[in-house]
Amino acid sequence: MANWSDPRSNATARPTSVGVDAAAFDAGLRSYMLSVYNYMASGVLLTGIVALLFANSGMAAAVLSGPLRWLVMLAPLGFVMVLSFGINRLSTGAAQALYWAYAAVMGLSMASIFLVFTGTSIAQTFFATSAAFAGLSLYGYTTKRDLSGFGTFLVMGVVGILIASLINMFLNSGPLQLVISIAGVLIFAGLTAYDTQRIKSLYFQVAGSDLVGKTVVMGALSLYLDFINMFMFLLQFMGDRR
Repeated sequence: MANWSDPRSNATARPTSVGVDAAAFDAGLRSYMLSVYNYMASGVLLTGIVALLFANSGMAAAVLSGPLRWLVMLAPLGFVMVLSFGINRLSTGAAQALYWAYAAVMGLSMASIFLVFTGTSIAQTFFATSAAFAGLSLYGYTTKRDLSGFGTFLVMGVVGILIASLINMFLNSGPLQLVISIAGVLIFAGLTAYDTQRIKSLYFQVAGSDLVGKTVVMGALSLYLDFINMFMFLLQFMGDRR
């Protein structure tokens, strides 16, 4: 989840007049959301292709078991930090380039799943995640309920998962890992609906401005992170190991 801003409290700028303005606004919103989903889906596809090619190249096992694994693992975090905290200083083109670079580097990091899990279980988990993501995102887009109140709770849940995961690196407990995986799936499922509503609300603030392009990139990044994390946690207890 890359939380740029949450303008829902100011999301009253939607045209209330009937006619061309309201119709144009609705068309703009649909185009904006379609762009977000296109960027997000393309990023996931790029990550998958890079991961598969890297895993099959024969280099992944050597790289991911040596000291270079820390560079591969931490590099995606660096891209997310730059995008999240530097977005206001970046041009739209630079933000887009960083997003694609992040998706590619994330593919290198995720190549390890092809060395640990069977291809069939990875495919099954991917399609299960895709179906769940589509339903949750549709709910977030269409619901009239304000989901902003869940934001703090969900972010605290992510922090809790990170702490528990760090602890389990030393304990190596199977039952704790199962609990972390189930909690991770539920938390990122909630974030998918929450982030979709937040991204939709952002359009009310940026419509007609030159911020739309960067908002699309940041929205795609949020949904990409939700999808990837939900997929990875689901794979932990759905995936068959080699």
